[in-house]
Amino acid sequence: MPAPKVLISDALSEAAIQIFRDRGIDVDFRPELGKDKEALAAVIGLYDGLAIRSATKVTPKILAEATRLRVVGRAGIGVDNVDVPAATAKGVIVMNTPFGNSITTAEHAIAMMFALARQIPQADASTQGGKWEKNRFMGVELTGKTLGVIGCGNIGAIVADRAIGLKLKVVAYDPFLSPERAREIGVEKVELDGLLARADIITLHVPMTEKTRNILSAEALARTKRGVRIVNCARGGLVDEVALRAALDSGQVAGAAFDVFVEEPARENPLFGHPNVICTPHLGASTNEAQENVALQVAEQMSDYLLSGAITNAINFPSISAEEAPRLKPFVSLADKLGSFLGQLTDAPIKGIRITYEGEVAGMNTRALTSAAVTGVLRPFLAEINMVSAPAIARERGIVIDEVKRAGGDGDFESVVRITVEAEDMPRDAAGTVFHDGKPRVIEIRGIDIDAAFAPHMLYVRNHDKPGFIGRFGSLLGEAGVNIATFNLGRETEGGNAIAFVAVDGPVGPDVLDQISAIPQVKRVRAVSF
Repeated sequence: MPAPKVLISDALSEAAIQIFRDRGIDVDFRPELGKDKEALAAVIGLYDGLAIRSATKVTPKILAEATRLRVVGRAGIGVDNVDVPAATAKGVIVMNTPFGNSITTAEHAIAMMFALARQIPQADASTQGGKWEKNRFMGVELTGKTLGVIGCGNIGAIVADRAIGLKLKVVAYDPFLSPERAREIGVEKVELDGLLARADIITLHVPMTEKTRNILSAEALARTKRGVRIVNCARGGLVDEVALRAALDSGQVAGAAFDVFVEEPARENPLFGHPNVICTPHLGASTNEAQENVALQVAEQMSDYLLSGAITNAINFPSISAEEAPRLKPFVSLADKLGSFLGQLTDAPIKGIRITYEGEVAGMNTRALTSAAVTGVLRPFLAEINMVSAPAIARERGIVIDEVKRAGGDGDFESVVRITVEAEDMPRDAAGTVFHDGKPRVIEIRGIDIDAAFAPHMLYVRNHDKPGFIGRFGSLLGEAGVNIATFNLGRETEGGNAIAFVAVDGPVGPDVLDQISAIPQVKRVRAVSF
């Protein structure tokens, strides 16, 4: 197979480029394309991966031309310049590097706190202007103050750690922060109103979502401790800038230090010009160490995915480590094929898909397996679907996805995957496992035990367990020039319902299927392919 091909359309370090080359990936370094949408659209169809920073905009138009694209890697934490829903619909993994610049961003927030507390930029400008205004710049000590951290994830926790070292008391508001984690990092977990009422300084470290937009609104600012200082090195829009300006003017807020703004580049802003405001041009990640770290990290992540299927720090897909990727691969194939089999049997609208994991497989990364199963079920209806886009497409269509885990499993097999497709006419189900040879097999269809390997072309037959069926069936295929590769049978009881799952060497035409349907014992026949 040809080597995967990656385009780097933004400035990235030479060390990152060398990582791609050392891993055997064909890489083109063309940073001029990041600001030229038309030129990028003209060439993107040649690449399996796209490595970017902030200049490149991955829009639906770009994605429409990206016929080979499998992964977009953002060297940095923010993916505002990537249309993630469009990438997901296209089946493109979107990765970022959330930890490569964590320390740098946290340090910038701490630096802004110091600058705000001691009015360092204003004092510097005054002194270099020939003034000596010692009495004008009366600061405040940080020691003993209460720092309110809104968002105590990776960066917020680092800020808290540094602040505790500086002898501040730290209270944190984060709905996802567990009491155990709060104790571990030494912070007091509080509700937002409690933080607003107690904090002398507030620092924000949450992503921009509809729930966090204007989390410090005019109403929230009015509930803060009078004289509070606010630091935002996370995302523009977390604070209502107009309301903050008014709070600064009234003295409710003593000062603000912002590295991020609603509109960037920020040429104009309500905060500009206020004597108690410090502004920097989105410098949170701007250190040599951080830029090198995120570049190397995105190169490693993209290489791992393109070469082994390992997925790290994906925005739109569960992570798959390099260690678990080989173990998962046969079960991904099993889930996909089982789902595809049931999808090919289903003509009525699908209402739900239930995937049950039994035994050892229940302890694996089942989110990836569930994505594979949903992909298989929906592929007969949506040819372009894949593991990335399938869960989102299912949600859009109102298809309920249920995942069940049973650690005990079936005594006959170490691992079993069962899929039930709930359609408007009737449910359809099948189960399978992976043998020690790594090959997926069907072990049950409609509650009937069977042992069948998947083949490119197969016939599925529901029939009555009566004499004469196998002979007539084989004769019809022979007369049609269709060679049987394997013949797998199962039945409920002697003389009762039975199934045949037959691998053949090539496609079977509709005329032959009609002749098989005419066999008295046959209830239904369907040609399926994998």
